[in-house]
Amino acid sequence: MRQGKLRYIAALNFSGWHLQKSLAISDRYGWPRYVGHQVYYSLVGRDYEWELMPQALSEGIGALAWSPLGWGRLTGKIRRGQPIPEGSRLHKTADQGPAVPEEYLYKVVDALDSLSAETGKSVPQLALNWLLRKPTISSVIIGARNEQQLRDNLAAASFVLTAEQAARLDEASRPQVAYPYWHQRQFQNRNPPPPAYRP
Repeated sequence: MRQGKLRYIAALNFSGWHLQKSLAISDRYGWPRYVGHQVYYSLVGRDYEWELMPQALSEGIGALAWSPLGWGRLTGKIRRGQPIPEGSRLHKTADQGPAVPEEYLYKVVDALDSLSAETGKSVPQLALNWLLRKPTISSVIIGARNEQQLRDNLAAASFVLTAEQAARLDEASRPQVAYPYWHQRQFQNRNPPPPAYRP
């Protein structure tokens, strides 16, 4: 940064305490702070919301969401009662990524299918659009295989879901709340979420 070869620095897959410790060290020594954090985040992978999103809001850190289609689960090819399609990357990568309970996945896919029929937008476009409207999200990292997938993914930024449509996706993908967050939610007056964040 001192030589002008890069403008900003970002972290990748840090836990909240790692990121906060890094920021504190930067502040203590007057070093450049992380301004971005590359994170796993999707409709079927919402762990980012528990600690890292509120921290990003508090510290002014933008998120770059990787695998925004849930490790290929939100491509529109996965359907209840059907085998994973032949050309799906999931055949090779499912064991490398986070486990997603089948019923949870199908609940999210059903909600996406319903919105797709209602809006005329593709399942991936809806999944990406949902992410783009979330607090702290600066960008999503897409992995299109061909020009058509790339065009379809890029079109996700060309429309806005209604509040009701986004709420339907929020509800379908709402994960079980982890500790200590389920406990803290009982005492919102002492543990208020950041203003721009309402899980």
